[in-house]
Amino acid sequence: MILVFGSLNIDMVMRVDEMPRPGNTILCPDYDLFPGGKGANQAAAAALTGHPTYLFGSLGKDIFAQKIKDSLVLSGVDISYVSERDSATGCATICVDSKGENMIVVASGANRKTYAADVPESLLTSQTTLLSQCEVPCSEVWRIIARAKEKGARTILNLAPACKVPEETLHHLDYLIMNEIEVTILALHLGFQEISPTLAAQKITRTYNVVCVVTLGGGGSFAASLEAEWQIPALPVDVIDTTAAGDVFSGTFAGRLDEGDTLEGALKYAAAASGLACTKLGAQTSLPTSEEIEAALPKLESLQKVR
Repeated sequence: MILVFGSLNIDMVMRVDEMPRPGNTILCPDYDLFPGGKGANQAAAAALTGHPTYLFGSLGKDIFAQKIKDSLVLSGVDISYVSERDSATGCATICVDSKGENMIVVASGANRKTYAADVPESLLTSQTTLLSQCEVPCSEVWRIIARAKEKGARTILNLAPACKVPEETLHHLDYLIMNEIEVTILALHLGFQEISPTLAAQKITRTYNVVCVVTLGGGGSFAASLEAEWQIPALPVDVIDTTAAGDVFSGTFAGRLDEGDTLEGALKYAAAASGLACTKLGAQTSLPTSEEIEAALPKLESLQKVR
């Protein structure tokens, strides 16, 4: 069982030729509204590949809430624990340029009222995989991770957006997923001299006994455990929008581990899934099914074990 503790947003996506600069106004033809939020995206990605998935998060009392709920239900996510708050639903404004790269500003709204105390003890067991991110209050994320670890659950943190993580929380983690900017920020917070993504991941792994996975965009990803290290290739695709790629990686990675797959198997599956997510516009509208991922796996080069 997968338990996702995280954010739910409505995404306003604008296609632009190039990113705006300070003091500059640019025009684009139109915009789209998509269900999003890192928690919701990751829960939907996991559920679409056939895993029982519960989402804990918060929505407002507005016209966006139902659109987000409908999308999650369609993906197979159990939303019975999603709370309705007296705040606006979270909203992300996303600019996507001609290369598929994005720039995002998130208004947290109801996500600020997501609480670890709302997760019942009965769902935190040795058969649970907890997946969290940092678009809800980080203090609540640290609390749910500590509770889950105490109950013997598998704990996964996607450190997005990057923030300072208490050392106690790092010791409670089994898996830590970051992009190259996030791992560098964490390394600086921890006082490490190593600032390259790979070296930082290696030191975090050795220091806190946590498997570190660093996503590198078109460069694939890198993973380090105490026993081995891998370079994972990227799926060759024509990139349309990278917005949900990291969320799909995290959600499908958690799903494969929960199913009992090996670390190498989960990494390869997640790499294929995240590549497919780049071929469509939007977040939850770009999530691949298990059938699509299985079909893409043969196109992915083999993992390289570098240690």
